[in-house]
Amino acid sequence: MSNYSLYSVPAAWMLCIFPHWYAISLTASSKDLPNFKNSCPREFIAKCRALEKQSPVVARYLRAEAASQNGFENIGLWAAAVAIGNAAGIPSSTLNIISGTYLVSRALYNVLYISTTTEQKSALRTLVFGSGVLCIWFNFIKAGLILNKQLL
Repeated sequence: MSNYSLYSVPAAWMLCIFPHWYAISLTASSKDLPNFKNSCPREFIAKCRALEKQSPVVARYLRAEAASQNGFENIGLWAAAVAIGNAAGIPSSTLNIISGTYLVSRALYNVLYISTTTEQKSALRTLVFGSGVLCIWFNFIKAGLILNKQLL
């Protein structure tokens, strides 16, 4: 079976950047948001947080940026988990399933983060986030078990 797990790292990166691009598109189509300034993007986010009028569009913009940031905070662990999984020799079929599950969890997480506006519904987002983290842990634990057997 072919091993597609390494491709999941650039795919995950794309899932990290899509919410940012979506946030930028909101600035082009909303009167509640200033036009995006690429010269100082983090300062722009802070400026949007400080707007007196926190309309639903501004809140959506901020959630999209937060989803993007969360993805970039998470991707390093995912890349390491994929690398150690491959180095340890986790079967390709297992790596492919875990990689696909991780990517689906991140895509769903983005949708939920951007669209969720209540505390009650945010619990689902947290569960989806946790499923992605479990994929990371699975690869590290499975790789550790394999490598420990090889050392014995």
